[in-house]
Amino acid sequence: MSQGTHVVIGATGATGRVIVRELSARGVPVRAVSRRAIRDVPVNVTSVAADALDPASVKRAVHGAAVVYHCAMPTFENWRSDFPRMTRAIVEAAGGNDARVVFADDTWMYGKVTGPISERTPENPVSNKGVLRAWLGEMLLTAHHRGDAHVVIGRAPELFGPHVGSLLNAGFIGAAARGRRAVYIGNPDLPITPMFIDDFARGLITLATAQDASGRAWMIPTPPPTTARSLVQLAADRHGRRVHISRISSRTGRALGLVWPLAREGAEMIYQFEQPFTIDASDFTSRFGANPTPYEKSVRATADWYRSNGSR
Repeated sequence: MSQGTHVVIGATGATGRVIVRELSARGVPVRAVSRRAIRDVPVNVTSVAADALDPASVKRAVHGAAVVYHCAMPTFENWRSDFPRMTRAIVEAAGGNDARVVFADDTWMYGKVTGPISERTPENPVSNKGVLRAWLGEMLLTAHHRGDAHVVIGRAPELFGPHVGSLLNAGFIGAAARGRRAVYIGNPDLPITPMFIDDFARGLITLATAQDASGRAWMIPTPPPTTARSLVQLAADRHGRRVHISRISSRTGRALGLVWPLAREGAEMIYQFEQPFTIDASDFTSRFGANPTPYEKSVRATADWYRSNGSR
C-alpha cells in the first residue's frame, strides 16, 4: 500500500464511496472529497468539501496526497464542458504533489467490436461520449509521459451495485428485486461481462498501489461471461419468481429521447447491448491476480440493497 494519504475526489459517487470504505478498512488515511462535507465518515477518513471545477479548490483538497482517485463525474449534459476541466485541475494538483492519479474509466472509447475488449483493442468511438472518453484517456496518459503527473487508468464495462446509475441497475436488477417487470435496453441473451462496483473499486486500489502500473490503461477483471437474462433471474430467485423482461431497441431508445432527456443522453450507447459486450482483463490477471465477486453473490447483494432501500 502506498504510504501517505489517499484522496478520493467524487467520494459520494458509487465508485468513490466504495474506495473510501475499502481504504478505511485497510487502515489507510483517506481524504474524502465532495462538493459538500460528508457526515459520519469511517475511521481514518477526513471529509473535505471542494469543487472539482475549481483548480484552487482541488489543489487545497489534494495537498500532501500520495494517491488521488479521480472518480468525479459531471452530469451527462455537462460532460463536454466539465469533464476536461475537472480532469486538468486534478492532474495539475496531483502533479504538484508528486501524487499518482488513478482514473476511474469505462470502455466507451472502443466503439462497436467483434470480440472481447482488451487494452489492445483499437479505440474507435461511435458516440459523442465515447469520443470524449478517448480524449480524456489520451489527455491523462500524455500528462503522464510528459512528466506532469503519475497516471494510471482502470477501465470497467457496465457497472452495477448499490448507488450505481446504469442500464443494469435500478430498472433491471432493482426492478426484478421488487417483483416488477425488468427493462433491458438491447438483447438480454447476448454474452456480457458487467462489473460489480466493489470489484471495480478494489481493482483501482490495486492499480494505485503498484509502482509499475502507471502510464497505461488496465481492464479490471470480471467473472466469466453471462447474459442479462441470467443476471436478472438471480435478483429474484430467492422468491422463486420468473422475471418478465421488457426489451427496448436502439430505435425505441432514440424515439424516447425526443421527449425524455435521460433517454436522449443514453440512446447513443445502446449499441453496446446489441452486440456481445465482454472484456479481456488477462493483463491485469497475469500481473496482479484476480478474484472477482461471482455474479450469484454480487447480483443478490445488489438486489438486497434495492429491497432495503425502498424507492431509492
